[in-house]
Amino acid sequence: MNNRKRLFPIIAVIAIGIAFGGLILSSDKTSQSISGDSAAYPTHEAPAVEGKASSNYREGPKGGKLFTEGETDGFGLEVTIFEANVPPRFRLYLYEKSKPLPPTAARVTMTLSRLGAPAQVFKFTPEADYLVSDQIVEEPHSFDAVITVQWKGKTIHWEYSQVEARVEMPDEMLKGSGIEIRTAGPAIIKPMLKLPGEIIFNEHTIVQVVPRLPGIVTAVKRHHGQQVQKGEILVVIESQMLAELRSQYRVARKRLALAQTTYKRERQLWEEKISAKQDYLVAQELLNEAEIAVDLAAVKLQSLGVQPEAASSGNLARYEVRTPISGLIIDKAVALGQTLKEDEHIFVIADVSTVWAGITVYPKDLDVVKVGQKATIRATASDVEGEGVVIYITTLIGGQTRTATARLALQNREGKWRPGMFVTAEMVAAEIPVPVAVSADALQTLGDWTVAFGRYGEYFEARPLELGRSDGKTIEVLHGLEAGEQYAAGNSFAIKAELGKSGATHEH
Repeated sequence: MNNRKRLFPIIAVIAIGIAFGGLILSSDKTSQSISGDSAAYPTHEAPAVEGKASSNYREGPKGGKLFTEGETDGFGLEVTIFEANVPPRFRLYLYEKSKPLPPTAARVTMTLSRLGAPAQVFKFTPEADYLVSDQIVEEPHSFDAVITVQWKGKTIHWEYSQVEARVEMPDEMLKGSGIEIRTAGPAIIKPMLKLPGEIIFNEHTIVQVVPRLPGIVTAVKRHHGQQVQKGEILVVIESQMLAELRSQYRVARKRLALAQTTYKRERQLWEEKISAKQDYLVAQELLNEAEIAVDLAAVKLQSLGVQPEAASSGNLARYEVRTPISGLIIDKAVALGQTLKEDEHIFVIADVSTVWAGITVYPKDLDVVKVGQKATIRATASDVEGEGVVIYITTLIGGQTRTATARLALQNREGKWRPGMFVTAEMVAAEIPVPVAVSADALQTLGDWTVAFGRYGEYFEARPLELGRSDGKTIEVLHGLEAGEQYAAGNSFAIKAELGKSGATHEH
């Protein structure tokens, strides 16, 4: 009996424990049921998470995002973006109990929030069996969306996010990527005019070499295509005329020496009152005449490039024709044993330290090319490049080619420009101010888009661009980026590669 009394409290405790356990299990199941069904109900003012799509929709009959109020008996809205051969717009389909509703059954607005842009409100109008948005959905289709529906006197809200063409790249990652962050804004576009041409000799530095004395060629020292320095011997001639001139110089020197001796003697005799003053004056006059004769003979030799002092010994008929300038022998018309006249052209030498670029100018470009205008000259068959200045433009257009010619002066001290080389001249055609521009190295191709990657916090996102004028370095942006927006330049391909790794897709 006593044992039974002791068992009653124990049995009571066990029973109470079992009851509490049952209550707990029942509570957990109820909680799990509520939690599991919550995704089927619309969210109300819940904050969208950037970069993550909400789980409160499923795929609808039209292949879009289907939002429903309840499992089967509530209101449903399917969101699609239609862009088949037309600019992309939202198309919304309405349902009740999974059955289609006419597009007039509800009023819908959508608010889209994008990186780096103000919120955009879309309104919808009925069309066929759907509602169509009043605005185009700009690419990329990467945004946070808030849907507001007025249906049967009540307001329903849904939210979702989708990400496209976006990649996260913190500042630490940027440091070693080679990517440069720049800001879109006003710029001066300088479109370039490219004109064909050819390197030609500078006509102002071409020299015709003539012997200036008749004679017979006894040696030819230089030849066509050789570089020569000023004063180098080109040809050696035996000239009878030179022999006579040198003989006249030698005779004049000897007469001068005799006249100087006579003058000194007569002056001394006159000073000692031994001879008459008349004899002294005659000797002085003869000295003056002898000096003039020497000067005249020396001038004749010097005019031929012959030093008078060299005429006192050696072969009096030897005449050395020397180059008057340093340059390139571009023509030669002399041979060993040839008899030359004094005015015969035997060499043509061009100083190629400066050359010209002869550029073809078409009639439509005559208003662009001006004297004094600078241009970049590039060889078409090599990497030779230099700066030139327009010094002359022909006033008449050629009868056959109907083009004018502009001459540009080029420095050529290193000899890199060779006459006959084909070149292209690039010069600024105009200076055009534009409100928004980006650098050319920012552009990448992404699918069918030409994009720049905008920088927003730690994210890069593709911005399809409508482009305008360009000068090869800077490009006008007509649509896609606003002034003040940051974008990636330099090694922007690294972002495209990173985007490929992240797997962001065209999520419609």
